[in-house]
Amino acid sequence: MKLRLINVLAVLVVVFTGCGQSSTPTVEGSPIDRHAGRLIYTRHAHCRMDCRHITEKEIREILEGGEINYRKSQPDGHPDAKYALEGYTKEGQHLRVIFAVPTGRPETAHSLVVITCIELGVEWQCDCK
Repeated sequence: MKLRLINVLAVLVVVFTGCGQSSTPTVEGSPIDRHAGRLIYTRHAHCRMDCRHITEKEIREILEGGEINYRKSQPDGHPDAKYALEGYTKEGQHLRVIFAVPTGRPETAHSLVVITCIELGVEWQCDCK
């Protein structure tokens, strides 16, 4: 009986703490606006997109359907929180895109900043500075 109670408690701990699951919330519970009205691309992001053959449409695909990789994110980052979203494009590219969530500036309301993008598992030659 004691062993069974311990097993039940262990299962409850796993269920309620999320142990054994990915650290990625569902899209519905995302801390970033998955349908941001405007994406602001840094010069670095455009350079990486060019040399890795990644389009703005593919960046939007990852934003809308990708999963947050909290190990590569900085939710407490300064000046803005940064989130690494990962997923596959319709063309099959496995991408990680780093988005910053600008706060406190009226000109960036309902916007996200695309900091960089990476095609996972593929090495591209880039001269981005």
